[in-house]
Amino acid sequence: MDGTDRADAVNGAEPVAGEPTGTASGAESGTGTAPRTASGTASGAESGTGTAPGRDTARGEDTVPGKDTPGKDTGSAPPPSGRPSRRPEGKRLHPVTPWRRAWAPVAGLVAFSVHDFERTREWFTHLTPGWLAAAFAVLLPAAAAYGFFSWWFTSYLVTDTELRIRTGLVFRRTAHIRLDRVQAVDVGRPLLARVAGVAKLKLDVVGTEAKDELAFLGEREAVDLRAELLARAAGIAPEAAPEAGEAPARQLLRVGTRTLVTGLLLMGTGWGALLMMLAVPVLVYFASGSVLGAVAALLPALGGVWASTGGRFLKEYDWTVAESPDGLRLDHGLLDREHATVPPGRVQSVRITEPLLWRRRGWVRVELEIAGAGKDKGGVLIPVAPRSDAAAVLARVLPGVDLVAAAGTAAPVPRRARWCVPLAWRGYGHGATDAVFVTRSGLIRRRVTLVPHAKVQSVRFVQGPWERRMRLADVAVDHGANGWTAARLRDAEEARALVHAQAERSRTGRREARPDRWMTGAPRQGQEREQGQDQGQEQGQEQGPRAAAPAGEAPGGPATAPDEGSPAGSAGSSGSAEPAG
Repeated sequence: MDGTDRADAVNGAEPVAGEPTGTASGAESGTGTAPRTASGTASGAESGTGTAPGRDTARGEDTVPGKDTPGKDTGSAPPPSGRPSRRPEGKRLHPVTPWRRAWAPVAGLVAFSVHDFERTREWFTHLTPGWLAAAFAVLLPAAAAYGFFSWWFTSYLVTDTELRIRTGLVFRRTAHIRLDRVQAVDVGRPLLARVAGVAKLKLDVVGTEAKDELAFLGEREAVDLRAELLARAAGIAPEAAPEAGEAPARQLLRVGTRTLVTGLLLMGTGWGALLMMLAVPVLVYFASGSVLGAVAALLPALGGVWASTGGRFLKEYDWTVAESPDGLRLDHGLLDREHATVPPGRVQSVRITEPLLWRRRGWVRVELEIAGAGKDKGGVLIPVAPRSDAAAVLARVLPGVDLVAAAGTAAPVPRRARWCVPLAWRGYGHGATDAVFVTRSGLIRRRVTLVPHAKVQSVRFVQGPWERRMRLADVAVDHGANGWTAARLRDAEEARALVHAQAERSRTGRREARPDRWMTGAPRQGQEREQGQDQGQEQGQEQGPRAAAPAGEAPGGPATAPDEGSPAGSAGSSGSAEPAG
């Protein structure tokens, strides 16, 4: 059995995706561009914007039959006193929205018919043209009524502290999205939406897996609302945010069509899927003698070929990376145009991929893992680009990191590792710089993973029975996007020393980490307070025992690294140096 020694790098680790990390202060400074403060609980000082006890601090949801709570807003006023509200206050979505939502009943009926196709076909054989006309006469108005009422009772409202999205006719649902927890606002323009001149807005909020969506808004309205929400998330005063406008952007990289097509042809995944598409149906036919079975095997293979070639081309067409105060902006897509934002300070891991046929051209592919986006949901930063161009963009994502120098620190594994992994052992490597933890793997498809020291949640010493016999071990680091990477097949003594060294680098990196607020270089007051608590605790060690921490928090606050002299100091937080098992 495998043994694992685990050590938390820092008590004040980056919040794990899906976990709330605090609430906003209800008091607003009301001044120009001062950053918003973050405190431990919501004060609710602003009328109508306090969150109810027990609600998720990042995104609250209320579901109340037939009742909504009016509040202070910047978009529309509540109804006059004594007059009942005919629908939730706020702004409506675009009038084209009912047509989109009217398809829901029709889609449900089609799904039911496909699920029980034989019974559906039997019913249709007994229906006369008159009954069919009557059925359509009932179905179409019902679908139209559903679309209209779902649109009529859907509204959004921007208050001084949150975005409220109200939906529902019988059971009304109100989503409270705190503006200081918004980490990205993306604008999507599907093909039909571009024809109609509308767009949908997707909000990525810290502490939630799924993205909230406003579909659809007018294109101009969507862009203006996105700019306002990002300005408010940056700490700009509510009265000045609507006039802030779209932040300026400077283009860093644009992937040409020729480069993208050549990269897809040289990647190899499309050729592998094409080979499977040709081979699997033939094998199924010779094994079973059934043409239907061969066709059934062909359809998934066709889907794989399309996803790795045509689908990727449509998605990554005209890929543009631009730099703005609210993060890196990504624009891409041929049919469905997407406008996404990589929020600053939320990148937990960077993976650089080099397929075999790309190396002669010096091309790389860069992918990200972002806190709050869920595991393997960070997405692509650069689909294909020369290494020098990718390094220039990566310097914006991870300031102070040189891609070439970081990859060059990866040292090979001992030769005895070939007895654990006979063929792939030459591809493994590990290194570290002052800023990132580096791992390398793969021979045909080389992958280099960079994890900033400040984003490391914990360090693990892993050693299986065969690795123990070969005096080898793995060192795995976990980061805040529910992901991990490992330095594979290191010498056992080197791995034990690496666990202690990486835990220390993580504590140091977290203390020296730059602020991740939008459009501002000043640290949050919450961070300053936590640093002050940390210094006070160090002084308190000489004067006497520490004061008891609040329930549910470690001494020193939720975002404070353990002190060197504390029981959770360097040795305790670095994990046991004894071999596992």
